[in-house]
Amino acid sequence: MTQQGAVLQGYNNELVKCIEDLCMQKEELNKQIQQAEEEKNKLQHEIQVLSEQLECVCESLAQKVASRNELDKILAETEAAYMKILDSSRTLLNVLKKEVGSLKHTPELKTN
Repeated sequence: MTQQGAVLQGYNNELVKCIEDLCMQKEELNKQIQQAEEEKNKLQHEIQVLSEQLECVCESLAQKVASRNELDKILAETEAAYMKILDSSRTLLNVLKKEVGSLKHTPELKTN
């Protein structure tokens, strides 16, 4: 019976050791879970901050693109108006040259 008690005690010791090992594994796993949850929360916060920054950049970009488009429109209108001025100036110059040329062919008025 002593031998059976010793065998039973050996089994009990092994069983207790296995249970202790499982508890240690559980504690380690709990630490890893806690670290993973902290990392997850940190990353979610960073994502939120980055999303807000992205939204601000997108709004700023949209405003800048709208301003550029307005400037493009103003520039195109200004260039078109300037081309009309150049065309009118050329026409005026041609008319003036023609008038000056015809004045050269007119007899001069005699002064008394």
